[in-house]
Amino acid sequence: MKVLIADKLESSCVNELQAAGCDVNYDPALSGNSLKEAIAKSDCRVLVVRSTKVTADMIEAGNNLSVVVRAGAGVNTIDLEAASRRSVLVANCPGKNAVAVAELTFGLILSLDRRIVENTLDLKSGLWNKKLYSQARGLKGRTLGILGLGDIGQVVARRARAFGMMVTAWSRSLTPDRATELDVEFAETPAAVAKSCDVLTIHLASTIETRNLVNAELLDSLAPGSYVINTSRADVMDYVALSKAITQRQLRVALDVYPDEPSASDKLYPNNIIQQDGIIYGTHHIGASTDQAQQAIAQEMVNVVKEYVLSGRVRNCVNLQTIPRARYVLVVRHLNRPGVLAHTLNAISHAGINIEEMENLICDGAESACAQIMLDGPIEEATLARIKSGNEHIIAVTQARAHD
Repeated sequence: MKVLIADKLESSCVNELQAAGCDVNYDPALSGNSLKEAIAKSDCRVLVVRSTKVTADMIEAGNNLSVVVRAGAGVNTIDLEAASRRSVLVANCPGKNAVAVAELTFGLILSLDRRIVENTLDLKSGLWNKKLYSQARGLKGRTLGILGLGDIGQVVARRARAFGMMVTAWSRSLTPDRATELDVEFAETPAAVAKSCDVLTIHLASTIETRNLVNAELLDSLAPGSYVINTSRADVMDYVALSKAITQRQLRVALDVYPDEPSASDKLYPNNIIQQDGIIYGTHHIGASTDQAQQAIAQEMVNVVKEYVLSGRVRNCVNLQTIPRARYVLVVRHLNRPGVLAHTLNAISHAGINIEEMENLICDGAESACAQIMLDGPIEEATLARIKSGNEHIIAVTQARAHD
């Protein structure tokens, strides 16, 4: 199987994939038109990227492209709609960078509270200002508000409790019972988190629903002087509103992500928020950039590709249909012989019924099997009878509503 890796990854990954029988083309310099051409020329089945953008025309350029693997958690750099139109499955490596991002998050929180950056800069310039920098609030007993309680948010919450902080959280899938399990206070809305916290940290995926979720209204819900940290994605926050809130509400802000971030080779990035007056810290989108995290992500990428090679299944797939469309399930118990499924599928096709999903389970000993075929409509009794009587290797045929 041909695999194209278009970003810098551990060399051990290439070796492990080659050992698994993959024909690996490793070219971390590819991007834009050069990546599009490489996808077309290499005839790859699997494309692996890290931060490189994968656009619709790139996906369409690959006649045999079947899987795109993001060596990281977010998939906002990949055109998921284009991939789904072309039946290209997109996978990621969730949770592998959670500790690294949580560590940076708390590094930024502590830095804001103790003004570590200014302390260091003044000392380097020969200034001693202990009176100013002794005025820190401290974290113990204060409330950390978390927006997004996935893998990263949960790791952050555990570290917050170790610092003696209380934790309140909101997430789209969070329930009161789940919040109790995670030992956090449940908030019904993002605004409820903002109103109750001293420190707000954002750990949301980039989706249509989360775009600009941290807006002017939410920032106005924060108490004056609150801390705001974003180590997730830039587009979940309205940075224009944030810039105003820094001045109007004296927020202390630390950012690791920014709108229109430059490429790795660019050296200049004038950023109005970082450069404006106030206690504002910034890092260079390095949340997941620890050796531990990168090794874990690289290994998970290898696991995704190897499982696909061995079984055809794509773990961590993010663009599968999540709401079942099938209304009926056809169960065909049969001897494990050639032609059974072809006969069955032919009958379904002639009946004008669409197959939504299908799985053929082989029983121990490989003498018999059970096909479970999910359909978008019912099959008439006459067709069921033709399926049963039309092949001598079919044992039984049953149909039921999918939700039964």
